[in-house]
Amino acid sequence: MTEELKPASAGTAEPCLPPALRKPRLRRWEAADYLKIVHGIEVAPATLAKWASVGGGPAYQKVNRTPLYPTVELDSWAADKLGDPVRNTSHG
Repeated sequence: MTEELKPASAGTAEPCLPPALRKPRLRRWEAADYLKIVHGIEVAPATLAKWASVGGGPAYQKVNRTPLYPTVELDSWAADKLGDPVRNTSHG
């Protein structure tokens, strides 16, 4: 039996995530999906890999050779990248 993906209820900030993205740590491709669904930030897994090498991306942990991105780190990184909302272009 497959679980149907339902849209988030109006007035809630919590999106309805697929089961694969409800883990505390995500593989690189899952982290890319998470950023897109939760924060609206589209980033390719290859870009996350490059940022892991040169810097500028979300913090991650490694298990053997597998990078795992904690969802709290993805949320923190996205909040930093998005910044505060502005009402017009003169605010930044």
